[in-house]
Amino acid sequence: MTGAYLVTGASKGLGRAIAKEIAAAGFPVIALARESIDLGVTGAELANLNSDSFTVNCDLSDRADISAAAAIIAGRYTHLAGIVHNAGTIGPIEHMLDVERSNWARTIQVNLIGVQDLTNRLSPMIGGKNHTRIITVSSGAAKRPIPHWSAYCVAKAGLDMWALCMAEEGESNNISAISIAPGIVDTQMQVKIRDADNFPLVDNFRGYHADGELSTPEVVAKQFLPFCIGDSGENGQRLDVRDL
Repeated sequence: MTGAYLVTGASKGLGRAIAKEIAAAGFPVIALARESIDLGVTGAELANLNSDSFTVNCDLSDRADISAAAAIIAGRYTHLAGIVHNAGTIGPIEHMLDVERSNWARTIQVNLIGVQDLTNRLSPMIGGKNHTRIITVSSGAAKRPIPHWSAYCVAKAGLDMWALCMAEEGESNNISAISIAPGIVDTQMQVKIRDADNFPLVDNFRGYHADGELSTPEVVAKQFLPFCIGDSGENGQRLDVRDL
């Protein structure tokens, strides 16, 4: 089989919604996330939409998991038509001078280094004769510092540059890359932010929720779809769904 789409962080939220949109459009989807009941539910939903879809258990903080996941994917497909790097973690929400090194480093690993590691291991399956579109999920935190979010801000800023580098270096091998900021989406990450009493801007985020300013994952996924599976968006472009 050829031409599958890989979506990371696909067990819930925006990742699940994007995976379902791609499968509903007629393409097989590989849903990658940590092992959970939610991932099993996602897998069943995707199989109903496209029978060639499947799930892969992978913790992006674990290099051995990444290696094993890449081997499983390579055993099922010879080409990836697209990768959506959606997986991410917000924590630790803490002053950068107080945070434990291991907690800070884990966020960089999951949000940034894991993206490079996984993509590198899948490199024989991307580009070449058939085009591959790589999407990274960006954030406003990539553009401005947010107090107590240092690891997340640094990782997302790095991920934006990673996408630019991939766009530059991948173009000659039929690979394009763009980053898309989804705005404020009603996900479990937002719940974690609203529950963080030590976060200086917590009242702002509680207000966004109370005032109905959060987008649903399903609405945002529909906006992502043409960029994931089509030619929408110029190579190296950074987009914000609120401007589309």
